[in-house]
Amino acid sequence: MPLVISTSLNAGNGPHAEILKANGFKYRHVPADADIYGSEDALISELDGVEAVIAGSEPYTPKVLAAAPQLRAICRSGVGFDAIDLNACDEAGIVVTTTPGVNHHAVAEHTIALLMGVARGFPDLDQRVRTGRWNRITRPRVMGSTLGLVGLGRIGRAVATRAVGLGMNVLAFEPFPVKEFIEQWRIELTDLDDLLSRSDFVSLHCPMSAENHHLMNTERIGKMKHGSVLINTARGLLIDEAALNDALKSGQLRAAGLDVFEEEPLSTDSPLIELSNIFLSGHVAGLDNESHHGTFTMCAEIIIDLYNGGWPAECVQNLRGVSDWKWSRA
Repeated sequence: MPLVISTSLNAGNGPHAEILKANGFKYRHVPADADIYGSEDALISELDGVEAVIAGSEPYTPKVLAAAPQLRAICRSGVGFDAIDLNACDEAGIVVTTTPGVNHHAVAEHTIALLMGVARGFPDLDQRVRTGRWNRITRPRVMGSTLGLVGLGRIGRAVATRAVGLGMNVLAFEPFPVKEFIEQWRIELTDLDDLLSRSDFVSLHCPMSAENHHLMNTERIGKMKHGSVLINTARGLLIDEAALNDALKSGQLRAAGLDVFEEEPLSTDSPLIELSNIFLSGHVAGLDNESHHGTFTMCAEIIIDLYNGGWPAECVQNLRGVSDWKWSRA
């Protein structure tokens, strides 16, 4: 039976191992100290003899894929797949899948946590108390303010319903909106520039692509309302961190909340670390008990389905138009 490995940092425990083993697969988890995020050669070494991988955000480059000719499936434990070269996977006949629909509530809660935290003055308030520098500062109320959502997919919609519950007005920039949702929750659709200029809080929920690289750069951050807040629980490369740092220091932005970064882990030398008006977490927005169980269960089930001749089309992100894919290359 095929060997499956998990490289996702969160995959050290979960239901996937037992599900795979119960269905006859061999399984191994790659230890967290393996340098698969920084070294192509390290990842190539781990992929030796592997036919399927439950992947994190390690990079699957043409070099890596060419060195793993037996690889048949990369099952991303999440919904982002920008670290995977889809064209190279297409050429090699490797299926790339994601796990939609299992972590949107977790990301939405984390987004609101970052938003409320910075709105009420964290992490600065916490640090002041710890060092005996009490300071009472008034800040704008969240209720009645405007939230601009850049992207209104599953996660964006989950954030929108929570924001409405907090009494916020919600704007959205979304090329393919769900009409019924817009009407039910009274979301105002608008273009990106208008959203930036009118929002007190801007939260990113769009995919990473060549077009979206540094979507929030100096120019676009400059279009945001003076003293507004930027939240990112999507992908780090959506924001030019140098431009963000300048805006936070100048006061163009009052604060920011980030769960993702241009390079991960975020270097302790990053100038963002020194700022008291930025709330940071380490790419954990989609992680809660329920999403963890659902994600890794789905990963295992996708691999089993593919091996048995199934095609979970709602999860497959490449090989468009292919109708005769088989696990065996024979």
